[in-house]
Amino acid sequence: MDFETLRLADFGRLSQAVTAWQGVVEELGALETDARDDLKCKAEKANWAGTNATVSREFITKTADEFTDAHTQAKSIHDILQDTHDELVGYKQQLDQALERGRLKNLTVTSTGGGGFTVTMLIHPDRAGVGHDVPDHSQQDADQLRDDVQVIMGRASESDTTASTVLRALVDQAEFGFSGAAYGDRDAAVDAIRRADEAARILKENGDEMSPEEFQRLNDLLTSYRNDPLFQEEFATRVGPKRMLEFWADLSSPDNPDELIRTEIDQLGSFQQNLGAVLAGATQSDSPAMRQWENDMVRFSGDVYPTRGGNLYGYQLMSNLLRTGDYDDRFLNAYGNALVAKEEELELPEKFWQGNGQLMPRMNFIGDAEFGRDPMTGLMTALAGSPDAATTFFNTREPQDNAEWVLKDRQYFDDSPVKDGGNEALEATGRAMFAAVSGATGPDAPASEFLPHTAEQDAAMKRSLGFLAAKGNDFPAEMRDDMAFALGNHGDTVHLAMSDPLGTHGMDANQLMEVTKQIARNKDSYAELTDQMHHAIVADMFAETDHPEDSLDRAGRTIGFIEEARYQATNDEKDGDLTDASWHRTWAYHVVGGAANAMLGPWGDAAQRGVDVVTSAWLQDRQNEINDTAQANHVETYQSRNAELRALADVWYQQNGQWAEDPAHEGFSQDTGVYSKIGASANDGNKKAEGIVGDQ
Repeated sequence: MDFETLRLADFGRLSQAVTAWQGVVEELGALETDARDDLKCKAEKANWAGTNATVSREFITKTADEFTDAHTQAKSIHDILQDTHDELVGYKQQLDQALERGRLKNLTVTSTGGGGFTVTMLIHPDRAGVGHDVPDHSQQDADQLRDDVQVIMGRASESDTTASTVLRALVDQAEFGFSGAAYGDRDAAVDAIRRADEAARILKENGDEMSPEEFQRLNDLLTSYRNDPLFQEEFATRVGPKRMLEFWADLSSPDNPDELIRTEIDQLGSFQQNLGAVLAGATQSDSPAMRQWENDMVRFSGDVYPTRGGNLYGYQLMSNLLRTGDYDDRFLNAYGNALVAKEEELELPEKFWQGNGQLMPRMNFIGDAEFGRDPMTGLMTALAGSPDAATTFFNTREPQDNAEWVLKDRQYFDDSPVKDGGNEALEATGRAMFAAVSGATGPDAPASEFLPHTAEQDAAMKRSLGFLAAKGNDFPAEMRDDMAFALGNHGDTVHLAMSDPLGTHGMDANQLMEVTKQIARNKDSYAELTDQMHHAIVADMFAETDHPEDSLDRAGRTIGFIEEARYQATNDEKDGDLTDASWHRTWAYHVVGGAANAMLGPWGDAAQRGVDVVTSAWLQDRQNEINDTAQANHVETYQSRNAELRALADVWYQQNGQWAEDPAHEGFSQDTGVYSKIGASANDGNKKAEGIVGDQ
């Protein structure tokens, strides 16, 4: 902004813009409320079916969220414009006051062109009118006026320039639609960009040679601004993807001589989490600069980075920064596809990830469970926190079949300092698989909702089931819990498949039996699956009103199917004892998360009480406890589920007593009829399962 522009400024149009944006904010606020409380709320509560259960619901939800982002962005723009307007009006007043002070001392300020100005006398004494005294002034007065105007012009220019910068940055955050970035004034947005530049300079220029004081400053900045959208993008683009990978390679080098590693080793875990969160937030921006950053990061991750001790792949470096934060789905899938392709190219990736005998560094500083050499762990951790990206990843078949690779073909390796438990990469893959099939970040996620599954989630479930069933007795122990929860999340479909005598309900009976058998090898996983299937069975009893007898029959058949799977797992004559040590511990009640409980739908507490009764009866039956030699015979196995079946029959009768006592419906009396019916159905379920495994 030059001198004449501010001196002659009329801020009427800017004031009108502020007023107009205030109107936009109010209108969008009302639309946001309507979209959230009316449109979205009704969509979530509606009993959708078919295409509407997926396409329409998803469209309405995204549309409602767009109104929220639109309102947020409009308010940020209004607040920044208001802040800038008030500042510029103030600077013009200050300029007018400075010019008036100069006039009183016979001084004036004139433009010199190109934005400059000069201080001169207003009236030369020789040209003053007769009898008119010209005020005196000193050189100090002239210098003071010059300095005052210079300060005012500098501040006004900064206000104008920074407003333009942050407004453009806000708009660039979303290529289509609106940004959810919220700023109450221009100064907050400007501060975020300046701090990002400071943080980027420390990392980019000094790298792992930064002093402990610089490291602490950098970590403090990342901590303070890890959720700030403008900081995130400015920092990521200023550093650049290649420099980021080089920095993490240098920081991880096993013989790093720098003072930083010696003095700040205990802080590197929090630093890694902060850095990952900032980069993750940056990928949520749709600006051209971040699109290029993402593309370059995928490309550079395939390169090799030399360190003092050996060579590291970019995938190993970046994957350790994927462990925290919410990365953009598009980026995660592009990165994941590239990583799987590289692993298939390497054929035996663990050999390369472990350095072919080189001294490999520790690249993960979050906890002590693993070194961070396996890049799949970080990717799967990121996907577990991004269900939509996980669903896409597990359904991708081109340029390679991702699910087949990570669930069936991939050779996992030990990446822990001490072999003291499960494989961390397999555990992360199990969590990612659950996210893919459920749409939730975990079975106990506080915000998870049990909504009708999309066609893509159903496809991911079937594909995961097939690939893990193909593992047979090589089924990873680390994934038993995850698959138990996955089957429970699809409990309605699984219940129908287990109870269907013809096997026509969308899941392959052979695959379902094999996976259920593998889950049953662990007592706790088996309990988790059983408990969740109780939810599905009870929900079916409450929902089936046209033919109540069918829900009782299905309940028995499903219990028989599960019990036969348990029998096969704990009494495999061909492969020996397949159980693990968990079977020798005492049973404990298993409480599942909101996703399974929400399966009970509109029946809520009443249905949950039924589930509690059934599960308690199942746990209290001491015959359900397998003996030390794992040799319970079929008779003992069937008897072990009698209390469970009786409890299920009681729950069914509470819902359908009037129907059962109708003389037209013989054989469903409360005392013996319902027990006989469900017992016979359970035996049929056993026989179906026996037929699947060829044990008739």
